[in-house]
Amino acid sequence: MQDKTKGKYLLVISVHGLIRGHDLELGRDADTGGQTKYVVDMASALAMQDEVERVDLVTRRVVDDAVSEDYARPVERLSDKARIIRIDAGPQEYIAKEQLWDHLDSFMDNLMQWLNEQERMPDLVHSHYADAGYVGVRLANMLGIPLVHTGHSLGRDKRKRLLARGLSREKIEETYNIARRIDAEEEVLANAALVITSTHNEIDEQYGLYNYYDPERMTVIPPGTNLEQFHPPLPGESIDFAKQVDRFLIKPDKPLILALSRPDERKNILTLIEAYGESKSLQLDANLLIVAGNRDDIRDLDAGAQSVLTNILLLVDAYDLYGRVAFPKSHRAEEVPDIYRLVAARHGVFVNPALTEPFGLTLLEAAASGLPLVATENGGPVDIIGNCQNGELVDPLDRAAITEALLKLLRDQEAWTRASRNGLQGVRKHYSWQTHARSYLDKIAELPKQTARAPHEPLEPTRLRHRDRALFTDLDQNLLGNPSALQRFVEVMRANRQRVIFGIATGRRIDTELALMKKHSIPRPDVLISSLGTRIHYGQALEADLNWVAHIDHNWNSQQIRGVLADLPGMKLQPKVEQTAFKISYYYDAQKAPTVEEIVSLIRKKELTANVIFSFGQYLDILPSRASKGQALRYVSQLLDFPLERTLVAGGSGADEDMMRGNTLAVVVGNRHHEELSGLVEQERIYFADKAYAQGILEAIDHYRFFDACEAPKT
Repeated sequence: MQDKTKGKYLLVISVHGLIRGHDLELGRDADTGGQTKYVVDMASALAMQDEVERVDLVTRRVVDDAVSEDYARPVERLSDKARIIRIDAGPQEYIAKEQLWDHLDSFMDNLMQWLNEQERMPDLVHSHYADAGYVGVRLANMLGIPLVHTGHSLGRDKRKRLLARGLSREKIEETYNIARRIDAEEEVLANAALVITSTHNEIDEQYGLYNYYDPERMTVIPPGTNLEQFHPPLPGESIDFAKQVDRFLIKPDKPLILALSRPDERKNILTLIEAYGESKSLQLDANLLIVAGNRDDIRDLDAGAQSVLTNILLLVDAYDLYGRVAFPKSHRAEEVPDIYRLVAARHGVFVNPALTEPFGLTLLEAAASGLPLVATENGGPVDIIGNCQNGELVDPLDRAAITEALLKLLRDQEAWTRASRNGLQGVRKHYSWQTHARSYLDKIAELPKQTARAPHEPLEPTRLRHRDRALFTDLDQNLLGNPSALQRFVEVMRANRQRVIFGIATGRRIDTELALMKKHSIPRPDVLISSLGTRIHYGQALEADLNWVAHIDHNWNSQQIRGVLADLPGMKLQPKVEQTAFKISYYYDAQKAPTVEEIVSLIRKKELTANVIFSFGQYLDILPSRASKGQALRYVSQLLDFPLERTLVAGGSGADEDMMRGNTLAVVVGNRHHEELSGLVEQERIYFADKAYAQGILEAIDHYRFFDACEAPKT
């Protein structure tokens, strides 16, 4: 059990992007934006609190000549109590977040292995973005600890905006893997004890699009900004970045209008340039400074950035803004505070004209530097300017409104001074990381106490623990169907009995499972996972794991779920012999019933947590969210201390999928049910056997050299 006298151990997960403790490469690409800075600053701030013993920020390890070797370091120290931990998952090279989905189960398995090597388990897990949420749900379920989540941006909102831009659903799915992202977000919302947002707008306008929308479990805790790094200019301060700006300008002493963002169409920089180009008053009163990422050659950038930057140049030319617009090619991360101070020293204004801004970290940085703000009325700036009273909100598509707001602050010295002063005071009051950390700890202290999984000693642990590999298989689809192949499989397993833990994982109840095993002379396994992972028994004596039963009972309400599904067409409860306290089983008629996705949505809309398993094209099972074959297998792996990397898993239906993802060696037998498991074809540790039933398992034993090398063949 955890030592409750110690301070809290917080595990923060942010999988994608390039994360390090210094010189963050903000704006390098779409995955290395404000979230990377947020999680580093958050981890550091929480670690400074007395009641926190340790904060580990977990991300993906990247070994790639195209990026800094910093991202290959397994451990990076941020402070005495905070570290960045980098976990291997998928290819070594840096890849976009949309390509990470198939590697998240391996990330989870490797993270769990790393945690097992630590002195203690975390008190809670806090996931950032949908990919980390996918990992966080599984880790929190495995450890029996609360899950806290921050979305940063959400898939349903993104899909809505992309559709509005004219992209087809097919193109959106191909480019962004949006369906998997949205499903992960729904799963997170169904399981999270607390969802932290940066603004009220995020709760109402973005999370409100989701089936499992529960504002009672959501709270606004705005991120902070580093007040030591971002501060007003000092009297007489010389700022080197001025040279980068002034070389563009005819009259460099005029105030500057600063726009600083990624070269992303959604940031709406082009509308700002049009507003400036159409206003002689703005051109007379101020110069325009556009800092939009870094570039050596626009032609080398991705299509989106290339389009935005090219159109900036075309608009400067069309409005003949030469000498009035500064557009530097590059800047270092450490120069960003200097840029804000330069603009503040010249009594300029910071403008964020984005079509929508989930939060707006740059607004805080600018305000902390003494700059008044003009910002979009869509999203986070509403809260920031509302709290700080330091600027103007505008319709980002209304060029006249943008112009009027800028001129108001540029021409009225009293208004400029008041907004600047209010911003400095407001940021310190509402948006310091110290304030964030205190609010965060107060909120997590209110979470319902959850008891972490207790260790369990199964029967005959000594006999099992010296075995260094394991084999788990389904019963019906794998072992039964070819008697001669089954006999050969049994002979192979008996010959290697002292080397391997043998397990069966089935959807059947234990009594019908045992009867079938006896009928077909299948030896009793070391581990028997039954009823789709809701029951676990060990050894010849079939010792029941009662800790597992207590573990999966978390937030399970079978009666309410039965009520929700009672009147659906095409759904018929299976006989009582197939039902258990933790498994509701239906016959499913695809011609009459709602789709599986619609059934999942219906359950989530009722704020119920459950796993929905569809298999063999006709069976639908509802389980507790903490139960499945895969979760049961990983639980047993922890207890018996056998490595997933040396565990061969055989399956043939959709019920087996989560057991096969991740670090296990897996085989899909040749008689798999139709197209179920076809989504695993590209997985390198999943072998699709030509042969059926037990012969397919024997084929996989040879493929992986299971009783020798026990690894996936090198490709």
